[in-house]
Amino acid sequence: MTGLTDQILRQLTTSGLLLKQDKRLPNVVTLVTGETLRTSWWSHPKGRLIFAVLTELAYHPDVLFTKLLLGKDTLVHRRLWPALLAVASAGEPWQVTGLSEAGLNLLADISTSKEPVRSSGQLAKELELRLLAHAEEVHTESGRHETAFEPWESWRRRVKIKPLRTEALGRQQIEEAAFAIGASVPALPWTRSRG
Repeated sequence: MTGLTDQILRQLTTSGLLLKQDKRLPNVVTLVTGETLRTSWWSHPKGRLIFAVLTELAYHPDVLFTKLLLGKDTLVHRRLWPALLAVASAGEPWQVTGLSEAGLNLLADISTSKEPVRSSGQLAKELELRLLAHAEEVHTESGRHETAFEPWESWRRRVKIKPLRTEALGRQQIEEAAFAIGASVPALPWTRSRG
């Protein structure tokens, strides 16, 4: 691991949450470049370095990428995984109300499959934004990006964690971590959907 990745991991360990890229909240891209980008980081002179750091973080055993804050890629430290799992596996109305028929079908496929189920585009994003299944970006042999979904229960067994006792306690811990880095209430998925 590079020294820069170690530095970012230390910050994530302390804060619990860190965005991949954002104009206002603490994020990996700003930590790597030293500047707030208003465009995609791919075209930045440090784009390859950003990619390398993100890749190292994606494979780190204490880091989970999920669309938690503002519907953006959010790095979640292992210490918040029990809280996230309690919230994500609760099946609350904000997760399922208004889910498209295709989304319901995909969720059913994920729930019954013994292997990760791949999807892409808006349908994949619909499930990711509602935290309905563990999602991981994969690259196909053709070079396309897809999302591989598995039930949270399968992910939980694989990483050997247990959810917090209640969804409310999980929400509270995530909210505290989000507020500590400067996020506001509407940044969280269970508040965004309330309209």
